[in-house]
Amino acid sequence: MLMKLKLIVRFTFLSLFIVALCHAQVKQVPIGRVAAMADLPKPLQIIDWRAMALDFDRTIYDFKAKGEYWPMVWMDSTGKNFNQPTLGMYTAVGDVRQGPQNNKGMFHESLANMGSVLGATLVGLDKSKQGLNYVGMLKNYFNKDNGWNIMMNNTAPEVALLGGGYGRDWWYDVYPNVLFYAIYDKYPAEPEFEQMARSIAEQFYKADSILNGNYNYSYFDYGQMKPMTNQICAQPDAAAGHAYILYSAYKKFGDPRYLKGAISAMKALESQKINPTYELLMPFGAYLAARINAEQGTTFNTGKMLDWTFDGTAVCREGWGFLLGNWNGFDISGTVGSTVDHGGYAFLMNTFDAAWPLVPMVRYKTEYANAIGKWMLNAVNASRLFYPQYMPTAHQTIPNLAGVTKGVIAYEGFAKASTFDTLYQSLKAPVAQGDGPKWVPGKNPEVSQFSVYGSAHAGIFGGIVKETKVKGILGLDLLATDFYRQNAYPTYLFYNPYQSGKAILFTVPKGAKGKTDVYDAVAQRFVARNLAKGAKVVIPAQQSVVLVCVPAGKKLQVKNKQMLIDGVVVDYNYK
Repeated sequence: MLMKLKLIVRFTFLSLFIVALCHAQVKQVPIGRVAAMADLPKPLQIIDWRAMALDFDRTIYDFKAKGEYWPMVWMDSTGKNFNQPTLGMYTAVGDVRQGPQNNKGMFHESLANMGSVLGATLVGLDKSKQGLNYVGMLKNYFNKDNGWNIMMNNTAPEVALLGGGYGRDWWYDVYPNVLFYAIYDKYPAEPEFEQMARSIAEQFYKADSILNGNYNYSYFDYGQMKPMTNQICAQPDAAAGHAYILYSAYKKFGDPRYLKGAISAMKALESQKINPTYELLMPFGAYLAARINAEQGTTFNTGKMLDWTFDGTAVCREGWGFLLGNWNGFDISGTVGSTVDHGGYAFLMNTFDAAWPLVPMVRYKTEYANAIGKWMLNAVNASRLFYPQYMPTAHQTIPNLAGVTKGVIAYEGFAKASTFDTLYQSLKAPVAQGDGPKWVPGKNPEVSQFSVYGSAHAGIFGGIVKETKVKGILGLDLLATDFYRQNAYPTYLFYNPYQSGKAILFTVPKGAKGKTDVYDAVAQRFVARNLAKGAKVVIPAQQSVVLVCVPAGKKLQVKNKQMLIDGVVVDYNYK
């Protein structure tokens, strides 16, 4: 028998270790909203998000693209903030405010431009070396001409009132800096990025000191260093964005002031009496609660921030959260937006971007592996429905115009009923649509419902998600968007949504040197040793595994309830 086993291992192309995993040692904590989502969403179809992101990049970044409303990019030569040309990208197809002939070519948004650079980078492209340096061009969004010295959604106040929240809607001023820090982690040698990153950190540290625990404002004037109130909701979840930027700066530069500022902002967030969710920063608060607790020994309430993120109980931004439901046979749960507007209105960009912090959070708080695995299955499955080629035409506002998308641009969102006052009222849920025509009433064309800015973020799913050979079991890369992390070994979450155990084939990541041991952070034990190629892993019904690939035969150490191998943390919650 022993000889037979040796022969099988020696001559089989892929060495298989069959591992039946017993029930998890790490007790899983449910997220109420996720528990109510479909176990196995229907219709089930997982598209290739990496291919979608690559196709988006190839198609959009083409200055010679043919077709009505194309190309989607142009060069802005106004030289705002830095004396260099920069890329303009349409927010929505055919937006009359945009393009080289309108507003001096200056009106373009960093949410689209930076999102596309980050998304492409996450699927393996180098955006600094594509004939042009699209990474360096992002510097023009660093608003030094107006004295704010942070990244903003536009390059200058001249176009501020055209749309996009510049200098008056807090999340629009904070989020470009969150995006920038992610991009800086991927392009640390880009000239002047360090200086910009330090300036941003200083501005946010000063702002947090002035706010002193009270983030109940509409926005913050980073030039005058004054909190401001206008007709827009107070946005206390801006504290999550502040904390993310400051903690990233601390991990990058080591300045203890930034850690102090991050913790101060997190305390301000946690102290809220009601759900402070506004747009898309709250998931970063949940991620930071888990991570800072794990790395710094704080005791932030991760569960509360996850409930705020998911529940749809926001007050001022009424109902903002994660959608739940099956609309005429389509499971739409897990998408992100308004849970109340016309019965629910989900947005593509918000759904993509929620995965960025929530997936890597599982590394630091393994008890949420099942919940995040189940949510991602629902969100990833439903998100194809934003794209006209995947949504039945009877559920689209303008299926006859879908050719303009070239297969890479999605509708901005979908709703339970058309959100237009008189148009598309006969369509049944879900209704794929977009707000573009409302931005410039009577002038923006119907095709402005197709969202370039949202579609630009597809690489977030593309960098995180792979489908296994078992339909419905996804492999989620927990390191893909865990920026400024400590040294880590490749780590993947697999969730089994079925009511019986399922076997997956887990392959050792490319580039592994020597043999690999595989540790499951949910079961808290090694499930395979000395692998050269891969292992067959059985995942129990509706359970998850978090598989960490560590170099075989290295020294194991337990320190402060953390398990390390060769000095690298493998399990942040070791018992």
